[in-house]
Amino acid sequence: MSDDSNPQKTPDEQRHRPGVQLPPELPPMPPRRAVTAAGILLLVLLSAGGLTLSARVRHARALARATEQGTVPTVAVVNPASEKPEDFLILPGSLQAYEESPIYARTSGYLVRWYKDIGSRVAKGELLAKIDTPEVDQELNQARAARQQVVAAMELAKITADRWQYLLKNNAVSVQEADQQTSAYKQAQANLAAADANVRRLEQLEGFKDVYAPFAGVLTRRTVDPGALINAGAAAGRELFNIARVDPLRVFSSVPQAYAPYIRIGAQTTVTLQEFPGRKFIGSIARTAEAIDPATRTLLTEVEVPNQDGRLLPGSFGEVRFQIGADVDKLTIPVNALLFRAEGSRVAVVGADGKVALRPISIGRDYGTTLEVLSGLAPTDQIVVNPADSLEDGQKVNVAQPPPDHPQS
Repeated sequence: MSDDSNPQKTPDEQRHRPGVQLPPELPPMPPRRAVTAAGILLLVLLSAGGLTLSARVRHARALARATEQGTVPTVAVVNPASEKPEDFLILPGSLQAYEESPIYARTSGYLVRWYKDIGSRVAKGELLAKIDTPEVDQELNQARAARQQVVAAMELAKITADRWQYLLKNNAVSVQEADQQTSAYKQAQANLAAADANVRRLEQLEGFKDVYAPFAGVLTRRTVDPGALINAGAAAGRELFNIARVDPLRVFSSVPQAYAPYIRIGAQTTVTLQEFPGRKFIGSIARTAEAIDPATRTLLTEVEVPNQDGRLLPGSFGEVRFQIGADVDKLTIPVNALLFRAEGSRVAVVGADGKVALRPISIGRDYGTTLEVLSGLAPTDQIVVNPADSLEDGQKVNVAQPPPDHPQS
């Protein structure tokens, strides 16, 4: 058996074995160097972990900022444009009757018939309806009968008082007894006066059976038919008719505070309505409220317009053209900056704190792509263009910066 088959060979024998090259033997590492290498390796691992954790924190913060910025909407803003003043001012106006009054019954009963219907032109004192009042009739008869009783009692008291005065002159009765009879006669006179007043009251109620027009005008409403039960008074009863005086008409318009100094009593104005294209109705300024409304910053102005032919109808909407010589610049805004809310027209104004304020405005003329603003805005206000319907008062927004070649208007 050869020596190769012996597995138990010493390292020296294997090292000197022909054809086998073994690596050189390294001396063992000292203990201090091993500890240093392990510390360096641990420091490298901790540094790598710290860098990774720091990167994750930065990424999380960046994501949070991006998310927060994404929830705040970005809006485009413009300033109201100032235009040259004009020598006239056109404002919306509401047409109202010069006088208007509901008519109620003054006595209770049943409606016999009415003589005038809606749209009827009536003169002052003209008969409108007749009411049957059986209960009032019976009360009047009873009051008249009671008056007759009082008259009879008063006559007896007068005779008795005269008799006792005669007996007093003959010293047949005492002064006290005579005074009592005289007092009874005066009391009977007072009872007669009360009975007369009650009869007159019921006679006046009888006179209210006929309903007359309080002034000349047109009947705009009738709410009863023959046979209906009528109760007296406005509290318990219902309105019988509504009458309106339509010549002249009152036209009320709210003039912005900036133009209030140029409104003069007696100045001529023109009123136009959409249903009468090309026609102008001449009127004059009758009066103003002489005070600025703090809610709208406007001056309530009344214009009187003659309406002899009755073509103008109370309750209509029109436009009033005021002649002014104002030097007040007009403000216009884009049409797409307007918000329509239940409480009225609004625009979204961005304040210095970046929050939105929904501000009410008063609109003048419509120029197509722009609108005239009569009140509610200043030239320096930043208004939002194309505001979202979900935009709320006090909401935080980001203002988009305009491109360099398109400066903000």
